[in-house]
Amino acid sequence: MLHTDLYIDGAWHKTDTRFDVINPATEQVIASVASAEIADADAALDAAERAMADWAKRTPRDRSEVLRRAWELMTARLEDFARLITLENGKARADAMGEAAYAAEFFRWFAEEAVRADGMITRAPASGARIMVQHKPAGLAVLITPWNYPAAMGTRKIAPALAAGCAVIIKPASETPLTMLALMPLLEEAGVPKGLVNVLPSKRTGALVDHMLHDPRVRVVSFTGSTGVGRTLLKSAADQVLKPAMELGGNAPVLVLHDADMDTAINGTMLAKMRNLGEACTAANRIYVHESIAAEFTQRLAARMSALKVGDGSDPGVDVGPLVNAGTRDKVAAFVADALAKGATLECGGTIPEGPGYFYPPTVLSNVPQDADCVHDEIFGPVAAIQTFTDEEDAIARANATEYGLVAYVFSRDFRRAMQVCERLDYGMVGLNRGLVSDPAAPFGGTKQSGLGREGGHEGMLEFMETQYISADW
Repeated sequence: MLHTDLYIDGAWHKTDTRFDVINPATEQVIASVASAEIADADAALDAAERAMADWAKRTPRDRSEVLRRAWELMTARLEDFARLITLENGKARADAMGEAAYAAEFFRWFAEEAVRADGMITRAPASGARIMVQHKPAGLAVLITPWNYPAAMGTRKIAPALAAGCAVIIKPASETPLTMLALMPLLEEAGVPKGLVNVLPSKRTGALVDHMLHDPRVRVVSFTGSTGVGRTLLKSAADQVLKPAMELGGNAPVLVLHDADMDTAINGTMLAKMRNLGEACTAANRIYVHESIAAEFTQRLAARMSALKVGDGSDPGVDVGPLVNAGTRDKVAAFVADALAKGATLECGGTIPEGPGYFYPPTVLSNVPQDADCVHDEIFGPVAAIQTFTDEEDAIARANATEYGLVAYVFSRDFRRAMQVCERLDYGMVGLNRGLVSDPAAPFGGTKQSGLGREGGHEGMLEFMETQYISADW
């Protein structure tokens, strides 16, 4: 499954310029990967334009069947994809298997949605003319994916684009390009025409993407990553008035109310915090616990976190693999050091282990002060930062006091009260007594600086379509 060249027009292309992909558990080079240049982007755009001319004309059922076969083929090879994800990303096997299954599910979901781009016919009340509305493929789409989910962030964009009738050029993260490249032979086998999906790894991401976003054939840009990069891409997209789909940063609060079921709250917080080692925009970042239950919650969470086994994600029994690179590990360590210097209490973890690999242990901090850096920025690592509250209004205000609005989590046994809290949280998604909100069938996305548009659900396909209205009088 190890492919290391560019994938353009259904063929592998070598380049003179290459870059290394590192195993974060060993710091050893896994592979040397081709780095795309501007000419490669033009070749991919040409191929995508040719392929889309036919693909957009196919019936929804034809497109659906191809996506369905992609789901079947990927589901049969989850173990292979999980091993590759662990190799280049570092996540433990259980996490990698979860991602592989999640990634495959987007093909099945959008196979079903491909036949449901429903329009409508109504009659204008004033004029009496017929209003006919239909959804059409928007055009070529540039997809830019992050390193934290090497498979799922790609399939979450590729599947709805193909369901809508669009062709794509995908630029995977330089840290983790191998998984997306490995997906291409599978898509060929599923029946995806050559040129419809092109993969351009590159160390010149900024120049490459900017060039594509200024090509008049490109009509959609879909990006998952930091808010800062998202703002830059939006500025480039404005020149061509492209349709943007942006899933950006997060600063997820967890509100554990005084009447929360403790087992549910601990299990949910562990999932929200430690899924993907905390390297997720949906990861729990600020944990607000009612003062009356804070001591028990903190003790039980620290015990669960301390029990996790840290090591090479490919080893059986390992719960927590390495972070993706040295920069990410050092940033996490800096957040912990800052919080401790400002008065937080270390409940467990907090020390970088010796030896190779970008490891950081599961860490719990209590009594975290409001001015700690980790309260205002994404930790993106296995650190749980706990604060307490006594007044529910104060907890809601603190949870909303951020420029981000991706996801929040609420734990309470009083459903009516919990729903009132959920509706007052300024977030695109809320997990109620659940630590996991991601689902291919749900509209994933945030408010404020956490992005534009939605991925997944029916809305995910509409991001790659334009609405056309025809006025007629018969």
